[in-house]
Amino acid sequence: MAPVPAAPRPFTTPPDAEEIAALAERALAAIPARLARHLGDVGVAIEEIADDATLDEMGIESAWDLTGLYRGTPLNRRSVDDVTRMPNLIFLYRQPILLEWVENGEDLYRLVRNVVVHEVAHHFGFNDAEIAALENEME
Repeated sequence: MAPVPAAPRPFTTPPDAEEIAALAERALAAIPARLARHLGDVGVAIEEIADDATLDEMGIESAWDLTGLYRGTPLNRRSVDDVTRMPNLIFLYRQPILLEWVENGEDLYRLVRNVVVHEVAHHFGFNDAEIAALENEME
């Protein structure tokens, strides 16, 4: 198992994309080992805000309502017959995450971790109950 990245600075000002990425890496390092071993092909991308095409595809009216998105083929939908797959990526949308951080006063690492865990769960094809169980396990 890879070492857990060091805790970032305490945030009193908005972190940049690199700092959000560091929080995401720390969250990925905290994923239980039985799941983490299946995350080797999943990358993380930090974007400021979701684009209009993504919002339209997801049926979301406001970009401020989307903090993260998994794009890829969930493990439970993969087949040996798949010829080519798109890369598996977790997108974190920095500005909506920061808005939620400011509005709710939640610890920023915990907020990023929750978004990462939710998107990792989509990689596994988890349902809502399984997502909640994973979140509880990581408390």
